[in-house]
Amino acid sequence: MVRFILHVVCAVLLNCVMGGTMAAVVGVSPVAGAVGLNLVAALVGGCVPRGSLAAGVYTEIWTGELVKSLRHAMEGTWLDGLPDNSSIVNNDVIHLVDVGVDPDVLVNNTTYPIPLQALDDADISIELDKFQTKVTPVTDDELYAISYDKMQRVKESHSQAINDSKFAKAAHALCAQKNTAKTPVLTTSGEVDAATGRKKLCVADLLALKRSMDALKVPSDNRRLVLCSDHMNDLLETDQKFREQYNINRNDGTVARLYGFDIYEYGNNPVYSSTGEKKPLGSTASTGEFQCSFAFYAPRVFKATGSTKMYYSEAATDPEYQRNKINFRHYFICMFKKADAGVVIMSGKSS
Repeated sequence: MVRFILHVVCAVLLNCVMGGTMAAVVGVSPVAGAVGLNLVAALVGGCVPRGSLAAGVYTEIWTGELVKSLRHAMEGTWLDGLPDNSSIVNNDVIHLVDVGVDPDVLVNNTTYPIPLQALDDADISIELDKFQTKVTPVTDDELYAISYDKMQRVKESHSQAINDSKFAKAAHALCAQKNTAKTPVLTTSGEVDAATGRKKLCVADLLALKRSMDALKVPSDNRRLVLCSDHMNDLLETDQKFREQYNINRNDGTVARLYGFDIYEYGNNPVYSSTGEKKPLGSTASTGEFQCSFAFYAPRVFKATGSTKMYYSEAATDPEYQRNKINFRHYFICMFKKADAGVVIMSGKSS
C-alpha cells in the first residue's frame, strides 16, 4: 500500500511539473496546467502511477521538450539566423521551387518581349534528413525512484545526440565535394606544423578566402566563416588582433569579425583527402588528412525542420526485463539554394 501511494505521488508531481511548464509556455496559469494534466492522466491512465508514462500526453510532453531543446541549441551558432523554410515543409519534404532560386535580372531593358527563363532545376523535391537515436531502456525501478530526473536526463541525452548529428550533416552539406570554378577548395599556405606536417592557416589565407568570395560575386555582407579547431588555433597563435577579438566578442556566438567574415568555430568539420576530395560524412582523418574550414553567404543557404516523434514502449509489454524503451526521430536539412556562394579551405601538407 505504501509503495502504491508513493507511486501515485510521484506520478502526480511529474504531471504537475510538466503541466505547469506547458501552461507557462502558452501563457496560461501554471496551476491550471498542472491540474489539467493530472485530470487528463487520470482519465487516460486511471490514476495509476504509470499513467504519467502510459498516457499519450507523456510522449507529447517529451516530444515538445525535445523540440524546444533542439531549437535552443541552435541559438548563437553558425546555423542561427539562416533563412528558415520550415513552414513550407510537407510530410518532411521540401520543394526547391518554394525555397526560391533566383532568376536573372535585366537592367534598363529595351528589348521586348522579355525573354522567358525556365527555372528547370528549381522544382526538385528534397527529403529532409532523418535523424534517429538508438533506443534507451529505462526500468520501472529507475522510473519510480527518480522519475523526473531520469527522464529529463534521457531527453537531454537524445537531444544532444540529434543536435550533434544535425550540425555535422549541415557542415558536410555546405562543403564542396572538390575544387571547381563555382565551388573553390583552397589550401592553407602557412608555417608547417612539425608534428603533423600540416601547413597552418595564416592571415594571407583569410585574404585568399575573401578574394574567392569576391570572384564569385558574393555580396560583402552576411558572409560566415566556420573554422575547424586546427585553423582557429593557428590564427590564435599568430594574430594578436584576432586573439583579442576571440576573448571579448562571443556574446552572439561569433568569435571574431575579420575581413568581412563573421567567424565561428566548430569542432566537427568535414575531412578532406590529400587529393582534395571531401570524405564521406563521419569519416575520420588518416595520416596526412585534416579537417577543413568553410565560408558561405548566409542568404544563399536555407534550413528547414520537419516532424519530431518520440517512440515509447511500456515496461508492461516487457515482462522479462520490466523496462520502458525510448527513442526519437527528427527531420532537418540545411543546404545551399544554389552551390555558387561558398568556399572551402583545407590544410595543405608539407612534402
